Amino acid sequence: MDRRQLTDPRALRAYAHPFRLTLIGLLRREGAVTATRAAELTGESVAGCSYHLRMLAKYGLAEQTGEGQGREKPWRATAAFTSWPGHTADPEVREAATALSLAIVERYFTEATHWLERRHTEPADWQEAAPLGDATIFVTAAELRELDEEVWELLQPYLHRADHPEQRPAGARRVSYVHFGHPARDFGTQPQGEAEAPHS
Repeated sequence: MDRRQLTDPRALRAYAHPFRLTLIGLLRREGAVTATRAAELTGESVAGCSYHLRMLAKYGLAEQTGEGQGREKPWRATAAFTSWPGHTADPEVREAATALSLAIVERYFTEATHWLERRHTEPADWQEAAPLGDATIFVTAAELRELDEEVWELLQPYLHRADHPEQRPAGARRVSYVHFGHPARDFGTQPQGEAEAPHS
């Protein structure tokens, strides 16, 4: 899948805007949309959508398709994924990357909260299938990176269905799958090699 790497702190700060994150998600989910259609789907004004789409385009995150006229020109995302540095010696980039990461995590939390609040209205099989849990493991930095790469490998067959609807089985729905690993805070000592079991 194509990926856009952001290293310019101005681009990182621009992308961290909550509504621009919403617009990118919309473009990736719906395909090309006009500012008018984006306004209908998000509740934002057409002028506001136009402005934020132009800001995304300024940093290479969105582009016009070349069709239509004025505010009826469709826009599309330039990549299926966006990434940014997890480590940098540049303090400006570090600050901007941290702000973007925090905005993303807040978005994850908001979406998860919406799901949990409406979960009881969903079919029982979807309520049971949606995972919620965590595990504490003991790994090196290299092993954690390898684990992340293995998870992405497992996701590849499902990611390809985004561009190939014919590959989606009956009953398939769009699912937000979030995984997040980080060194845990220590609240005491624990024997080396001992790991807590996953729980829900």
